Amino acid sequence: MTDELRRMRYFVTVAEELHFGRAAERLHMAQPPLSQAVRGLEESVGARLLERTTRRVALTAAGEAYLRHARDVLARVERARQDARRIEAGLEGRLVVGCVGSATYSLLPRFARALRAELTSVDLAVRGEMLTADQVAALRDGTIDLGLMRPPADRTGVVVTRLRSDRLVLAVPDEHPLARRRRAFVRDLAGATLLTHPGGGRSAMFDVAQRALSEARVAPGAVQEVAETSTLVTFVAAGLGLAVLPEPARALALEGVVWLPLHGVPPVELVAVRRDRVEPHVARAVRSLTSAAAAGTGAPGPVAGKAAPSGAGAGSGGATAS
Repeated sequence: MTDELRRMRYFVTVAEELHFGRAAERLHMAQPPLSQAVRGLEESVGARLLERTTRRVALTAAGEAYLRHARDVLARVERARQDARRIEAGLEGRLVVGCVGSATYSLLPRFARALRAELTSVDLAVRGEMLTADQVAALRDGTIDLGLMRPPADRTGVVVTRLRSDRLVLAVPDEHPLARRRRAFVRDLAGATLLTHPGGGRSAMFDVAQRALSEARVAPGAVQEVAETSTLVTFVAAGLGLAVLPEPARALALEGVVWLPLHGVPPVELVAVRRDRVEPHVARAVRSLTSAAAAGTGAPGPVAGKAAPSGAGAGSGGATAS
């Protein structure tokens, strides 16, 4: 505290007690330096703030006016100190989160609830259905503070925290021959229309699907790119094609879509990505996010879909008996 603020605090205490001895006791100091500090304040202000006699201490008119302003200044200084400490501790701030589609419908609600409970003064804003490359660009230009995405190819200037691994599933229209199956393989995509997120380095899931097709030496009949996961699943429900997606996309629970476990392909990671500059509230949010992701892990439940009838075999559209 500067000399001026210290003197101001001393004066307020004396003005409240109207007694130098009691004020000195409250301030845990001797009376002579307290009297000296108040006289120094009066000299600095250029006005007599207290009437002093051997019998009493009283405020002058100037002292009453100064007291009102002094209390306001000290209260503002204390609020500023508390705000700075809360921000340094990551308890306040604005947090803008970008999120890939599959996490928008699964992890994000749980994270938002945890953040609201733990960091009540953090203002949360969400930008869902953002592709991985778009999130990385938004992190670098400051549009978002934290991204929930599949691992980005370019990690320059960002910090990546692994959250979980998601199994891959195949979304098929409920009238498609594959819908009668209990599971699917990459070879089932041969000759089919593949609905996927955009390529060109914008979507990690596009690269995952293409790599799986290449390793299985399978070529789809056509590829249609769709940016939003919700729109992609809607297209599946409309019978426009099949889609390889992370299992949490099942949270959309759209009528007309059957979800089949996709065998023979590794799971995909979900990560939290932030700028490498330390931002206390963002760092706390990442810890909260990690806990929320861990709370949602465990043995994955069965993939929802129609059960295959006894003796169901291969259908058309590239389906293979399993």
